[in-house]
Amino acid sequence: MSDVADSAVTSSAACETRPMANALRMLAVDAVEAAKSGHPGMPLGMAEIAVALWDRHLKHNPRNPAWPDRDRFVLSNGHGSMLLYALLHLTGYDLPIDEIRRFRQWHSKTPGHPEVGVTPGVETTTGPLGQGLANAVGMALAEALLAREFNRPAHTIVDHRTYVFAGDGCLMEGVSHEAASLAGTLKLDKLTVLYDDNGISIDGHVAQWFADDTPARFAAYGWHVVRDVDGHDVEAVDRALRGARAAGRPTLICCRTVIGKGAPSKAGTHDVHGAPLGAAEVAATRQALDWPYPPFSIPDDIRASWDAQERGEAAEADWSRRFAAYRRHYPHEAAEFARRMEGTLPAHWRDAVQAMLRDANGAAQSLATRKASQQAIAVLARVLPELLGGSADLTGSNLTDWPAAQAIHADDGGLQGGNYLHYGVREFGMSAVMNGVALHRGHIPFGGTFLTFSDYARNALRMAALMKTRAVFVFTHDSIGLGEDGPTHQPVEHAASLRLIPGLDVWRPCDTVETARAWASAVEREGPTCLLLSRQTLPFVARDDAQIDAIERGGYVLRDWPRAEGERVVLIATGSEVALALEAATLLAEAGVAARVVSMPCTSAFERQPPAWRDAVLPPGVPRVAVEAGVRAFWRQYVGLEGGVVGIDRFGESAPAAALFEHFQLNANAVVQEARRVTRHITRRAP
Repeated sequence: MSDVADSAVTSSAACETRPMANALRMLAVDAVEAAKSGHPGMPLGMAEIAVALWDRHLKHNPRNPAWPDRDRFVLSNGHGSMLLYALLHLTGYDLPIDEIRRFRQWHSKTPGHPEVGVTPGVETTTGPLGQGLANAVGMALAEALLAREFNRPAHTIVDHRTYVFAGDGCLMEGVSHEAASLAGTLKLDKLTVLYDDNGISIDGHVAQWFADDTPARFAAYGWHVVRDVDGHDVEAVDRALRGARAAGRPTLICCRTVIGKGAPSKAGTHDVHGAPLGAAEVAATRQALDWPYPPFSIPDDIRASWDAQERGEAAEADWSRRFAAYRRHYPHEAAEFARRMEGTLPAHWRDAVQAMLRDANGAAQSLATRKASQQAIAVLARVLPELLGGSADLTGSNLTDWPAAQAIHADDGGLQGGNYLHYGVREFGMSAVMNGVALHRGHIPFGGTFLTFSDYARNALRMAALMKTRAVFVFTHDSIGLGEDGPTHQPVEHAASLRLIPGLDVWRPCDTVETARAWASAVEREGPTCLLLSRQTLPFVARDDAQIDAIERGGYVLRDWPRAEGERVVLIATGSEVALALEAATLLAEAGVAARVVSMPCTSAFERQPPAWRDAVLPPGVPRVAVEAGVRAFWRQYVGLEGGVVGIDRFGESAPAAALFEHFQLNANAVVQEARRVTRHITRRAP
């Protein structure tokens, strides 16, 4: 084709796509203006990029947002949420124009940042920059693993791509570096990131604080990089997207754009980033874009250009026919794939859990709970092929591997191995990638590091709780009991801090049986779980069947009062300190004080129990003492201002564990003294 003909085609295509792009722009501008808050700059600047991807490449079905083989789209720069809402509305998702009008309003389906589970078609909750990109790495990883596991010659049922919109802020955040490096190493070739390279962030021109050669950095990660794409040229973006399909590596497409394009006096400035344009600028933008339509009004012909419902239904119907053929040839694999994508557990799950608990109780082993966790993983992995393990370079310390674990790696043939990923020293990246794996569905991810390093991962843990991802975060070396590594590695405030995150279950089991139950509860839960596990050996505690059943309630009576009369006290403990409470109860009995020992491995699970259960375990009016090798303040809610707490409110020291427990008076005698103090105090006050 001649250059003249090429030019004519491009010009014609531009005429066709310009109204589509401007429809996105003006829906975003009008919604932000109506809300009197929001971020119009990114939607104005990325409109043509969105046209190229959503109209020409994205495989999705607006009538079934949960279709397993859809492409995943992640808006990592989530502050530009109105771009995504406009796309979902125009392509045919269940997001009517009234929801666009109610942008950022109470109970709308268009919150300020995209939230999975709130808006149909939103794949992950974004806003904290960089994490969306890391989630997308997890989604691309899940797709590659499922394809390797389930696809068969002539029967491809897993074949979709993951696309990301990301801005300068996403690529400044450290978590994006961690995830991008891992993605390049794993050669996740179905991952494509479209970088909105507009050079502007909230504070102004980023060149003053972000002078990276971003394309060179991603090339060093092993990515295919497309430099200097005109982000306002749909055809140029389209060509780059087509090239990404044949790259054999993850792709970064660097799109040069003007933030706020179309807003005459604010385009290219930070003023358009995070505030409404204002009535005068909105009117000027309408004129500049030749958009004569009232707010929230889209002409029928432009709507028709965007509507993806029929195309999406046809794509899913084709996949359904292929899946039916797959089911005929591979009925077991088809049923297993369907089960895993639905997130249901195997039919014999409860029997397997009961057998695991019985075996753990019968073995009566005294082990470090990290070792007990490894044993539980080995049992569960035989039942749950969807388990995807890993560690942030601490496998031998976290004990997150098991005999049948197969390490994942990449070679020229693609992703190899199956169920265990070495994440490297990337705690934040690991946790955010795990969230993406869980959101994709098909796997239950778990990953390990030391508890003190949960600080690195904290925002991903918060996002896991917000999104209700089924992910298990394994944190070992859970107290000063790790010993000689000293205060940098000894968590003191971490257990209490993690328990403050709404929707996050935190388990700190005391022995093999509680550890097995904690793992089972984590797998069963539609939400994230943290397991806090010891480095040091903890004694096995004998229980009857009723007590074993009660563990899942989060708090239960492990040893009851030896008699019904006289002075009484309740000792509450978790993890390694349960043994101290049991020893203290024996000493108190010798002194004439009856002590009930309550093991409370999961306070949030305990809080979900009916009041009758909680009162039966912790009878009102009876003095209480809590003991945990961590900060004391958290336990005041259970013991009251007059109760006692044995804990540690300072950083640890480098010394053998036994010496540390004695130095910080985390021992049975200290528990006894505190119990005697609270019982005497309350007895003196009694009428």
